[in-house]
Amino acid sequence: MNPVSPIEFGRYLDMLEKEVKGKKFEKTEIVICPPVIYFPQFRERKFKEIKLGAQDVFWEYQGAYTGQISAGMVKSSGAEYSIVGHSERRKYSGEDEEIINLKLKAILKNGLKAILCIGESKEERKNNQTAPVLKKQLEKSLTGIGTGKVEYINIAYEPIWAVGTDKIPSSDEILEAKIVIKKILASLYSPRAVEKVKILYGGSVKVPCVKQVCLDPAMDGVLIGRESLMPYEFVKIAGIIEDN
Repeated sequence: MNPVSPIEFGRYLDMLEKEVKGKKFEKTEIVICPPVIYFPQFRERKFKEIKLGAQDVFWEYQGAYTGQISAGMVKSSGAEYSIVGHSERRKYSGEDEEIINLKLKAILKNGLKAILCIGESKEERKNNQTAPVLKKQLEKSLTGIGTGKVEYINIAYEPIWAVGTDKIPSSDEILEAKIVIKKILASLYSPRAVEKVKILYGGSVKVPCVKQVCLDPAMDGVLIGRESLMPYEFVKIAGIIEDN
């Protein structure tokens, strides 16, 4: 999410506090990932029900990399999570699996949990390439990451054609993608390790479609985009998942 000013983010936090007040989330973990410059404002609120994450990190710990923010910086700023491989990073910053792998290793090395985004394009889905694309993305992104670390990675199935379009896969299609992801992970790691990996859905998630994109296909959660900017909708989604 990307508020344009500290004042706007402060108002967002005011509304978020109002929405979570009095609510308990015992089964549902809630994480928000604002721009890093807003981390201090978030920490000042001392949310009990909401954790902090970054939208991205750089793979080197230190050095002459002007403008970059390392995983170590993110960790020391109070975050517990970082997104990596988001479709917008792939599209606008040209990130490939090699870069994503480096970032994923840095995230895990610095004690953060990862939200690894994978997903096919509209053309790839049209050509029945969803499974091969997911296989390539997962295998290359997870290169060199051992069994002991994989449980700290959440896999977000984020079909590129669904992001920001209000077009979403059916429950069966999402379940099919989940099964594919589980099979790929099972080929790379032990069954016990794979059981601990959470599989999320991301792409035009809204209140009316939570059942379709999360509950029916038995996903472990959702990666929310635009709706996360609206605290009422965001917390309502979390509440629906909590109650089911």
